Amino acid sequence: MLAALMSGFVLSQAYRTLAGILGLPVQAELALSPQELGVFAAMFHLAFGITQIGMGVALDMHGVRRVILAVSPFSVVGAAMSSLAQDFPWLLLGQALIGIGCAPAFLVCTLLLARAFPAERFAALSGMVLGVGGLGLVVTGTPMAWLIEWGSWRTVFTLLAVASALSWIAMFAVVGRDAPAKGAPRESLGQALRGFGGLFLLPHTAGIMVLGSLVYAAFLTVRGLWLGPMLIEREGYTLVQSGNVALVMSLVALFSPPLFGRLDPGPLRRPRWLIAGTLALAALFLVLGWARGAVISAVLPLVIAALSGFAVLQYADVRSAYPPSLTGRAMSVFTMAMFLGIGIMQWVTGLVAAFAQRMGWDIFATVYTFIFGCLAAGAAAYAWLPRPPAQHAPD
Repeated sequence: MLAALMSGFVLSQAYRTLAGILGLPVQAELALSPQELGVFAAMFHLAFGITQIGMGVALDMHGVRRVILAVSPFSVVGAAMSSLAQDFPWLLLGQALIGIGCAPAFLVCTLLLARAFPAERFAALSGMVLGVGGLGLVVTGTPMAWLIEWGSWRTVFTLLAVASALSWIAMFAVVGRDAPAKGAPRESLGQALRGFGGLFLLPHTAGIMVLGSLVYAAFLTVRGLWLGPMLIEREGYTLVQSGNVALVMSLVALFSPPLFGRLDPGPLRRPRWLIAGTLALAALFLVLGWARGAVISAVLPLVIAALSGFAVLQYADVRSAYPPSLTGRAMSVFTMAMFLGIGIMQWVTGLVAAFAQRMGWDIFATVYTFIFGCLAAGAAAYAWLPRPPAQHAPD
């Protein structure tokens, strides 16, 4: 069952990083501005993030099977629409539908892990799921660049629509109905929504969500949007050469989360690791923005991919910060913050790029400096805002 659910997550990872390779061909054919390119990359994540609380409520009320089978077909329709798009609004609608269709993909995997395995194994297993999901990133590297050169960016969306349909068939065949806990009361919609609202009243939620909205967003903003344009426009790479860098970056991202999951220092030391990792990541983005040269511009994204794996510790941070009765809701709220963060960062970096272009500044230096500032501010907020009481005791 977990394998079938992870197939949806793999496809979700592929969809969310399309713009890193598809961006320039789509921009050329549809005459998009840098700002519109940022909106194109962001729309998946905005739709994905906005629907997270709804998905959490639906999962609590109706279970994994009903939700995943009802929602996943949206990604099939959205990918098919994107493959036929003749203008920017049509393309955005397709991206929004894909984001909705993929919205429960990772959440159902984390809920299964949180409910079926002991807390001490959660970080390692979450890292494993993130690592397997990285296969979707691999697809959007060199293989996609070849496919675009052989066919077009529309061919990519067509094949992903077919793959999404096959994933739905697999989940229909093997995902069983949830077994409700004996004696557990069935919540109404109002009770479920109030339960989510209660999370935001807890003082430690703010710091967790702020940092959660930035770390993975920074990684996916370079991998899923600006990597290809930077290598092609600033360093003179071909589309396939930039795809090769994206491929290696994705391979690194396969192994980094499982490694950090196994290195999880536990709830007492985990906050210090998260702060240090975020500040180190911020520094790498600053260097990437101002460094020049074909080699260093290819190597630094690989280092960013390796270090970004520490983000898996944020899931363990959420797992240990809330009681078991709130785990599912906390995961969905955290996932909402994370993917809204990706969408907002990609959209805003498009605005930053357009501003830099008007001012005659280096677009990529400006964008990566902006990301550096976001990460530094996020680390400070996480350090200064209240900590969860649960982190003062072992998991």
